[in-house]
Amino acid sequence: MKNLFYALFVLITCFTNAQTSEFKIINKPIDYSAERTRLSFEYLKDHYQIVQKSPTISPKIIVLHYTAGGTVETNYKYFNKTHLESARNVLKKQSTLNVSSQFIVDRDGTIYQLMEPNMFARHTIGLNYCAIGIENIGSKQQPLTEKQIASNAQLIRFLTKKYNIEYLIGHSEYGIFRNSKLWKETDPNYFTTKEDPGKDFMTKVRLLVTDLHLKDRP
Repeated sequence: MKNLFYALFVLITCFTNAQTSEFKIINKPIDYSAERTRLSFEYLKDHYQIVQKSPTISPKIIVLHYTAGGTVETNYKYFNKTHLESARNVLKKQSTLNVSSQFIVDRDGTIYQLMEPNMFARHTIGLNYCAIGIENIGSKQQPLTEKQIASNAQLIRFLTKKYNIEYLIGHSEYGIFRNSKLWKETDPNYFTTKEDPGKDFMTKVRLLVTDLHLKDRP
């Protein structure tokens, strides 16, 4: 019962903040170079058996993440690199294409767009071909904020108006799609366990977008 009252308090507070604050997206594009484009085509073909003329996706899923540290600027600089760093051995064996996301949300709720939402980004194994990634500045030791909750909800609403979004999941939940028709990863051993962005964060965001009826599983 205590948790229910708290959830209702968060819902009312975040909804009020979302209604009274101006919804704004700041463009902060990463370099979607010819090389990144080439590697994206290669990834789509090798991992999803998809061959197409542009590195675009048809979004069906929104995946929420946290960055596990850093600031907007440090994470932007990281994503802006075309090639994955050598230290990430597991990922690099699959492709040298760097990880990225379509959006980053700062701790004060500011939303930054790194690329068009329907452009391919590598952020969630098995689902990148149909998933929009939203990164949030924070970590397990630095819990995500109420302002980020409100901004994620606003951004989800915005994206569902533009695209045929059916699912909303946290990065930690993506494994539930492994045996579904949406999962296209060709390497059955390519899978990593994630814990972001946290169960509490997902619960609060979902409370704000309940009326959208987005599914959390296939």
